[in-house]
Amino acid sequence: MIYDTTFVIHLEREFRRKRPGPASAFLQAHPRDVPCISLVTVAEFAEGFEPHQEAACRAALKLYTVLDLDPDIAWRAGQLSRLLGRSGLPIGDNDLWIAATALHHQMPLVTRNTTHFQRIPGLIVISC
Repeated sequence: MIYDTTFVIHLEREFRRKRPGPASAFLQAHPRDVPCISLVTVAEFAEGFEPHQEAACRAALKLYTVLDLDPDIAWRAGQLSRLLGRSGLPIGDNDLWIAATALHHQMPLVTRNTTHFQRIPGLIVISC
């Protein structure tokens, strides 16, 4: 499964507060799944850290396998943008890249932001 940034942020908050919540429970309910994130999620997650907190950011991300971007994912993101733009329901570029990564790897996307991701044809969206 691929986890989007909202999931990663909420899981980190649960860890910091030392209070398990829905994100922790989801991971525990899926112990055999390799938790993956898009390279875009790395950038979005890093935005929440000050420069002197880089080590903490990198440590938090060690839980995940980071899926890199490639020309096939870029093509798919561009086509999704075109499709959603024509339908009058565009979503942000970062969400397009994350969705394209999930589709490319044929993995469901776990998110707390189902509103945007449910617009993507063929994307399996799991709310958490």
